[in-house]
Amino acid sequence: MTFTLATWNINSVRLREGLVAQLMTDEAPDVLCLQECKSPLDKIPVATFQALGYTHMIGRGQKGYNGVAIFSKMPIEEVGAADYAGLGHARHIAGRLSNGVTVHNFYVPAGGDKPDREINDKFGQKLDYLTDMRDAFHAARPEKAILVGDLNIAPREDDVWDHKKLLKIVSHTPIEVEHLAQVQDSGAWVDVTRQDIPQGNLYSWWSYRAADWDTADKGRRLDHIWATSDIASAAHSSRVLRHVRGWEQPSDHAPVFATFDL
Repeated sequence: MTFTLATWNINSVRLREGLVAQLMTDEAPDVLCLQECKSPLDKIPVATFQALGYTHMIGRGQKGYNGVAIFSKMPIEEVGAADYAGLGHARHIAGRLSNGVTVHNFYVPAGGDKPDREINDKFGQKLDYLTDMRDAFHAARPEKAILVGDLNIAPREDDVWDHKKLLKIVSHTPIEVEHLAQVQDSGAWVDVTRQDIPQGNLYSWWSYRAADWDTADKGRRLDHIWATSDIASAAHSSRVLRHVRGWEQPSDHAPVFATFDL
């Protein structure tokens, strides 16, 4: 079967209910993974999304912060929700689709402003979170799985608008990139987006601080779709929906898509 999956940091699912509904209507992915929902699960406008065909949902909610959810047209069974680094945050949910594929949806901590865990606890929490992800996937090697989400790291030089200027900026520092690479290696994950789009600048996030984000184009690729090596070759048609960043009252992230033939 063929199915399309999308990931999107929505930056408040209740505030941007209409944008989620628009994406579901315009693009109709079979599975939509949201991060930073900023809502308890019982406050998410599920009825709106069910009316558009997304009759299945799993997630973890948190009032005002974090939060992850998976909306699916196919049946999905929850199979895990890990509290990496013991933060008590709603940052991970995993579900198994009716086709046997397990989907991990992550919202990795942003890490604060200073890339130094000695003076910035949030940066230390981010590194610890990634370390726990690495150890978990090393202990239980995933198969037939997809990992998506706002991983809050742009790993490649062409995943940021200026590699040299951002080397000391949280999200692109060498230590973060190395930690993310260890997570990827531990699960034999393949970066599906870059498998499909191997060359060229590619971004999924543009700061609200830019007066004209599109013209300035100071973006970063923080949002990712990975697949285990046993199914990565079935992925295709990867794309970032850049124009969604220009919708009215948008999230600062754009949705990322991939299609799988399984």
